[in-house]
Amino acid sequence: MQPIISVQNLSKTYPSGFQALKGINLDIQPGEIFALLGPNGAGKTTLISIICGIVNPGDGRVFADGLDIVTQYREARQRIGLVPQELSVPIFETVWDTLKFSRGLSGKAMDAAYLEQLLRDLSLWDKRHNKIMTLSGGMKRRVLIAKALAHQPRILFLDEPTAGVDVELRRDMWQMIRGLRESGVTIILTTHYIEEAEDMADRIGVINKGELVLVEEKAALMKKLGKKQLTLQLTQPLAEIPPALANFPLALAQNGEQLMYTYDEQNEKVRITDLLRQLGALNIEFRDLNTSQSSLEDIFVSLVEEK
Repeated sequence: MQPIISVQNLSKTYPSGFQALKGINLDIQPGEIFALLGPNGAGKTTLISIICGIVNPGDGRVFADGLDIVTQYREARQRIGLVPQELSVPIFETVWDTLKFSRGLSGKAMDAAYLEQLLRDLSLWDKRHNKIMTLSGGMKRRVLIAKALAHQPRILFLDEPTAGVDVELRRDMWQMIRGLRESGVTIILTTHYIEEAEDMADRIGVINKGELVLVEEKAALMKKLGKKQLTLQLTQPLAEIPPALANFPLALAQNGEQLMYTYDEQNEKVRITDLLRQLGALNIEFRDLNTSQSSLEDIFVSLVEEK
């Protein structure tokens, strides 16, 4: 299957000499939700802006739906919708006129029924005749989403789409995004809310200092890099870990009342049994135990710190 986005050895250096991207190679498949994670200044927005035709690329090539974004700019741009971080909307226009203009700008014929349904899905239909300057920040964010979808793009970029929005809008947005994916739209998002990526994305990419550190299916990433932790609530606190347990990666917490064992689920299932057997031999009793697994945020932080 041909990727709907193909980034090939892309680098970008600004006139100031700052190298924002370094040899990025990335393929995104049709119909997936791809989350791009990275700290501030990592290159997320630069990468998205190049693909969307807002920033000129440096070295390398980028294809959107098989179209070169430089030599076939107009056709490629028609395939793409972008919801930027900034609330950049024409404040003196009405919501309806903004959507009509955005659709016409892409060369699409007017489709009032589609635009009406779009506004209804975003709870904007009652505001269609309002000037954008009169809307709240959350409503303006909804207009940005509607504007990006007005020309029915096959690819939708969401750059920090839920930054500063209320919980209700965030919930509505993700429900709508799931619906768009089901209709065949490919979603690429950047977010600081890593739990959203963990909940929504099919694949995760981590970018740091202009380099793509990792691209992995979310489930495989969690399985490969996620650590589990077994916590034992001890009957009697320990002052220190006994020398007989030195071969296990153990730590004491809660003034010695908790014994914590961090392990790789794939490789250390047998060692848990060994640990419990050793505890019994040492007459170390526990009244409760539980396990927890690394979140995507834990994995992201460890990857960035390693890099």
